Amino acid sequence: MYRAIALFLVLAPAALIGQSPADVATALKGAIDIHVHSYPDDRPRSIDAIEVAKLAQTRGMRAIVLKNHFESTAGTVYLVRKMVPGMEVFGGIALNLTVGGVNPAAVEHMVRVSGGWGRIVWMPTFDAENQIRFSKESRPFAAVARNGELLPEVKTVISLIARHGLVLATGHSSPQEGLMLLREGRRQGVRQMVVTHAIFQPVLMDVSQMQEAAKLGAFVEFVGGSPVGAGAETRLDGIANAIRQVGPASSIVSSDLGQQGNPLPPDGFGAFILALRVRGFSDRDLDLMSKENPARLLGLR
Repeated sequence: MYRAIALFLVLAPAALIGQSPADVATALKGAIDIHVHSYPDDRPRSIDAIEVAKLAQTRGMRAIVLKNHFESTAGTVYLVRKMVPGMEVFGGIALNLTVGGVNPAAVEHMVRVSGGWGRIVWMPTFDAENQIRFSKESRPFAAVARNGELLPEVKTVISLIARHGLVLATGHSSPQEGLMLLREGRRQGVRQMVVTHAIFQPVLMDVSQMQEAAKLGAFVEFVGGSPVGAGAETRLDGIANAIRQVGPASSIVSSDLGQQGNPLPPDGFGAFILALRVRGFSDRDLDLMSKENPARLLGLR
């Protein structure tokens, strides 16, 4: 049953955008996806961490980053690397309430987990103040700023990111908060920074804000999500337009896939890359955004 579903999901993205599975495989060779969701998790996923690493390796990808909104994936990655030798797999931590919010101790722990494969620190995502306000929820949140100033614990976490050579990711922060985080990261000497799915809700950066992020030395992440379905073509057109204005040299593309009902992450990612090629991006541009820039972000040579 799983193989039948997987085969459909492998073929569907390419077929539905007019590309063959062979084209997807070519697009994925050497690619790096910094935004992959998988089991174990507390919500439905399409694939587990070992399976997605094996699939990515089969597709010829170079690396993936496993993301969980509510716990560090550093320990999971240690085990995945033992089960899928030769595949570069990384993890990280999202600073939501389940890890104590913006909690320096949680970041320090991730750094010490066996293998040292925890690489990205996402500022709050599902528990971000900006996310709660966008979703019109009434529940506790993990703040990063107050009265226009970053909180002391945020500055402490950024200092740890700088000290340990980690990646600062803005999470679901508002555009204004994201730029504050990047300015502080630059001030403290963080070498690798990324704006998490910059034009995707609830972040919704405009072009001028993305351009400012790039000037601060950050990469701007564009996630493909599902390449098919209602609104997909319009969404992809919007992504392509934003990338042209930010510039491929400052952009990273990733999948943000792993949800049940969507294509499996490697195959949806390949379809996303091909969708950008259809929209006029050269192979050089695509290599920058899907291979070279994410390699720099993760410290891969």
